Amino acid sequence: MSSRDGTEESSTECEVKRPKLVPLRGVPMPDIFLENWEAVESFQADPQDLLIATYPKAGTTWVQEIVDFILQDGDPERCRRAPIHSRIPYLEFNIPGHTPSGTELLAKLPSPKVIKTHLPFQLLPRSFLDQKCKIIYCARNAKDNLVSFFFFDLMNKVQPEPGSWEEYFHKFLQGNVSYGLWHDHVLGWWVNKDKYPILYIFYEDIKENPKQEILKIMRFLGKELPDAIVDRIVHHTSFQSMKANPMSNYSTVPANVFDRTMSTFMRKGVVGDWKNYFTVTQDEAFNSDYEQRMQGSDLQFRTEL
Repeated sequence: MSSRDGTEESSTECEVKRPKLVPLRGVPMPDIFLENWEAVESFQADPQDLLIATYPKAGTTWVQEIVDFILQDGDPERCRRAPIHSRIPYLEFNIPGHTPSGTELLAKLPSPKVIKTHLPFQLLPRSFLDQKCKIIYCARNAKDNLVSFFFFDLMNKVQPEPGSWEEYFHKFLQGNVSYGLWHDHVLGWWVNKDKYPILYIFYEDIKENPKQEILKIMRFLGKELPDAIVDRIVHHTSFQSMKANPMSNYSTVPANVFDRTMSTFMRKGVVGDWKNYFTVTQDEAFNSDYEQRMQGSDLQFRTEL
């Protein structure tokens, strides 16, 4: 996909064919990912490995970059050693014949590893729980998550064809998108957060007070850094800094995978963007559906700041 130094490789490779969704234990997944599922499911985590888990487009790259900066003691040069997807491989990622799978990349890295996944809790390889690996789960409010996922699916050829905004809106509410229902995903991790070493954080909290959340992650990782270094991490992991950084903005991904004429990988990074896309009717339908699906849970989200 990209070379080790982050320069973009030739995108004249054969076109990537958009996958179809196939249910895996009831969760819709891209069929190409399932071709490598045996290797994913049998992945052996080391007790020192760290897992970053999210529903797609819920602040994954942001948390990855924050974690890497903390582990590299706030050194921006060390964090530019490779693109983010090479530094922190995506466990279940698989495009056969195009690029190494997530499990292949991870096999080449020494432990302790930092690993990314979008898997819902019930599909997580058992070894992460058996080895009591630390896990950071970041959740984003469903409305903004939906908008961000739509634009991502427009530009990402490794995702099924999204269709129109109206079509996608209904797909999301039905859970007919990669990784299934947002509601099931965030709730599945929420109800298990106290049973395992899971730090459950929120996109909106990082946006509102990045330093506070970075300190929370730092403490969870058992790291102590001087205040000046923490401030440096806040600066380098801001949306503006990351969007301008080819090692974090996914600009090294070839055009036959990411069609940047449709959208950029890092688009707006704001809270409340859903208001620019939801119609009144959609908002009412969304709220009614949300209330029903989240009934009885104490998990709360903010849709504006």
